[in-house]
Amino acid sequence: MKKVLTSALLGALVLTGCTSSPTSSKASTDAYPMTITHALGKTVIKNKPQRVAAVGWENGDTPLALNIAPVGISRSNYGKETKHHLHSWADEAFKKLKVNKPNVYDDTDGFDYEAIADSHPDVILAAYSGMSKEDYQKLSKIAPVIPYKTKAWSTSWRAQTIENATPLGKKKEAQALIKKTEALIAKKTAQYPKLKNKTAAFLSLSTANLSSFYIYLNNDPRAAYLKDLGFTTPKSIHKLANGSKDFSITVSSEKANQLSDVDLIVTYGKKSDLKALQKDALIGQIPAIKAGHVVFIEPSSDLAAGATPSILSIPYNLDHYLKAMNKALS
Repeated sequence: MKKVLTSALLGALVLTGCTSSPTSSKASTDAYPMTITHALGKTVIKNKPQRVAAVGWENGDTPLALNIAPVGISRSNYGKETKHHLHSWADEAFKKLKVNKPNVYDDTDGFDYEAIADSHPDVILAAYSGMSKEDYQKLSKIAPVIPYKTKAWSTSWRAQTIENATPLGKKKEAQALIKKTEALIAKKTAQYPKLKNKTAAFLSLSTANLSSFYIYLNNDPRAAYLKDLGFTTPKSIHKLANGSKDFSITVSSEKANQLSDVDLIVTYGKKSDLKALQKDALIGQIPAIKAGHVVFIEPSSDLAAGATPSILSIPYNLDHYLKAMNKALS
């Protein structure tokens, strides 16, 4: 998955059938055929899919949360990886569905078209991805594809859930899952009053080169998730973004002092990186850096992946994330 690999460089990043649990009489009854409009065109789903494939970042989490085991899923390529090359929450979800050997596409360097075709999917979910028009066209020869609605790598966890669930005829169930997750977030964040009315920013800082850094904007689910957790976006970031619609911006460290209104910084790295940041003549001017109000997400941890949220990863990582934030502000 190209974008997560890029994020990492920036300092961030046995075939089984589709199974599902019985649904209630109130389950979605979406009519087929259905036409889904997205950034790369229109996709027609003629019949309710029985074999679901998922490529890109955590798109398999949606069917798994809906008790549907994908016949194929992209390999995790950032954060902690299980023996099946999946994120922990996805691996556990497969086990609950009695799938002991998930079919995992090794597509970290590009889509494995042959492996995807060999899994014989009825639909390919990719609402949060960076696929190109060419990728879309190639995948569409295998099965109907559901890419991002508007722009690559800019799909929120809510939109990802709905956009991936809709072609499965599970939109109502997905909406219910979102409400349940929102209630969980509200309950958990209420336990940390210290985080209330604070500003936060998700940055990518590399101690190997501090001449510039990256700020993830609210078009990126990592930054948008901070708002879910009760934080507000600093005015300085809005000013630096200058209306950008990208998921991140590159900022010269000469402008680091503009981030004086940031209470908490989240970044990938190790706690030991703090001293190097504080010693830097420019980055060290940021008040949150001076005070040590920084959450360092270890690249090999569950949270390294979970900070880019999904309907499955949020319940799995929420407590740890909030505790880390609370500790950083203490």
